[in-house]
Amino acid sequence: MDWQNLAYAATQVVHNFGAVAVVGGAACALAWRDASAQRQLCWIVLGGWAAQAASGATFGAISFYFYGKFPDIHSIALAALGVKMLCAALGFVLAAWQLFARPAPMPRRRAWIILLFLGALALSSAAVLRWFS
Repeated sequence: MDWQNLAYAATQVVHNFGAVAVVGGAACALAWRDASAQRQLCWIVLGGWAAQAASGATFGAISFYFYGKFPDIHSIALAALGVKMLCAALGFVLAAWQLFARPAPMPRRRAWIILLFLGALALSSAAVLRWFS
């Protein structure tokens, strides 16, 4: 069994489900007005951003473990990775803020639009990263 490919595949599964959670959760929240449903969706989006960050770091760790160095990416791919990391950080902070710091019971529509935009931008950056690396 090729442990490296298994590790990459398992990490990719987590990464894909994280992407579904951040984009799908925000899109569903824009359609559903129920405060309880929106709060649950906010937890899903927060978990999705955490999964994105953790699995993204795991990709680098797997490469480092098996090759002794991080993936060798340059220019456009590096910029796309930076955009993905920024989206994950901002998305995580915004979702956490909606859950913990905001006194209102339901996240605002504007926050969901921003979270959806960050998810879509991260997915688009992933395509650029994959193509140029």
